[in-house]
Amino acid sequence: MIKSIKLRLAIVIVTVVLALIYLVPTMSDSVPKWWGAVFPTDKIHLGLDLQGGIHLLMEVDVEKAMQAATDRMTNNVKKAMLDDKIKVAEVTQSEPGVIRVKLDDSADIEKALNFLSSHYPIWDHMSTQGSVLLYKVSDKERQRTEKLALDQAVETMRNRIDQFGVSEPEIRVQANNRILVQLPGIKDARRAINLIGKTALLEFKLVSDKFDPAKVTDAELGENFEVLYQQTRDPETNAIVGKRPFVLEKKSLMTGEYISNARVSFNSQFGEPYVSMKFNSQGAKLFDQITAANVKRRLAIILDKNVYSAPVIQERISGGQAQISGRFSAKEAHDLAIVLRAGALPAPIKILEQRTVGPSLGRDSIRKGLVSMVVGFVLVVVFMVAYYRLSGLVANIALILNLLFIMSILALAQATLTLPGIAGIVLTIGMAVDANVLIFERIREELRLGKTPRASLDSGYSKAFLTIMDANITTLIAAIVLYQYGTGPIKGFAVTLSVGILSSLYTAIFVTHLVFDMVAERRPLKKLSI
Repeated sequence: MIKSIKLRLAIVIVTVVLALIYLVPTMSDSVPKWWGAVFPTDKIHLGLDLQGGIHLLMEVDVEKAMQAATDRMTNNVKKAMLDDKIKVAEVTQSEPGVIRVKLDDSADIEKALNFLSSHYPIWDHMSTQGSVLLYKVSDKERQRTEKLALDQAVETMRNRIDQFGVSEPEIRVQANNRILVQLPGIKDARRAINLIGKTALLEFKLVSDKFDPAKVTDAELGENFEVLYQQTRDPETNAIVGKRPFVLEKKSLMTGEYISNARVSFNSQFGEPYVSMKFNSQGAKLFDQITAANVKRRLAIILDKNVYSAPVIQERISGGQAQISGRFSAKEAHDLAIVLRAGALPAPIKILEQRTVGPSLGRDSIRKGLVSMVVGFVLVVVFMVAYYRLSGLVANIALILNLLFIMSILALAQATLTLPGIAGIVLTIGMAVDANVLIFERIREELRLGKTPRASLDSGYSKAFLTIMDANITTLIAAIVLYQYGTGPIKGFAVTLSVGILSSLYTAIFVTHLVFDMVAERRPLKKLSI
């Protein structure tokens, strides 16, 4: 314990001033312009249950992710086998994770088996049927792919939400390939859901002029062509008012994975918004090659199977840039730029549960939470003064400072305050005076033994210290475990409980002892009001 009263008083004053500085942005709707240049502007954020917003439970279609990952692998297998002098007719995926390798010559079966086992150990051989080899992706690789898809989905969602401007979103992986998303303060639920759930698979494909899009049949299309549509929407209602078909080559020449940046620009002539894309070095080289080889052909720009535009390539494009134009509103163009910058989701996402919490419910929760805090605080204050008299008043001063420090630490950490978090603070109010109760009872025991008030004070604090530390450390450990393994509401409770425990140790032991020492320094203690 620091002996100098002046040094201890300086520490308390500094901590109180810092706490007040950190709480100003939270307590005031507006701070002076100069404040941010000198002092922190971080504030306590309100959770979904207090502020209102959107609660979404989403499921990632990991089978689609498995199918896409296997497709990417099979694309290169045929070329690799041909380079190794193995006569292979085709390498296809018959179902997600199952690969069918058809050989031209059954004499190459042994060589093909050896090649695939050495070059693709993540594939397990299932059977050999004549000149056809069947493989499946190993269980370990499947689990790795599914976990990667889930992690990528979370990261992509987080990037989109961050750019959307949501403060303190909660995005958490749950069991069965599910993701919980909570967006406090969001009012436009439809826009947020569209932004988060859009797969955003951007592809560049060549338009075929061999067929009439309005009359072509599936038999004519075969396996190498497909029909996709350019949708026209009403700018006011957003309803689809027209569809224009395009016959496209199925092979994707390029995808959005090469995009390094995307932003909204405006047409100088009509002021219409469009999305300007910039490719990375590898993408710029690939785009240059594509445009050079297909001058005077139409290149369709497709997002999630919807054709946005299909301009004619007039000349080779070497700048590494492209643009998506259409009848966008500024908001639509902005959202499209966000999803392109953040990247495509690795697999489709299905919304299982959607819940909107209104701000009125949030205000009601805040009111009830504050009422519970005030009632708990008043009852504790009254009890301490009635039972321990002036010493109880000292404990109440420490309790007020404890609440101040808890809120300032939450602001410092930019924590999110939730209803369970308020419950943690209410519990802390009751627990905060527990340390002083132990100290005061020890002091009473020392006084009953005939010791002087000053000696009883020092002895009471000294003897109660270890008991207080043991009790609070065990509670702190439990709070840390709750935070580590609990879900969102439990974590909110654990945070405020942990902060409250640390703060109460400081105020109940350090601050109250300082008050008694300051009183004793002014005049000799003949009697303690305890």
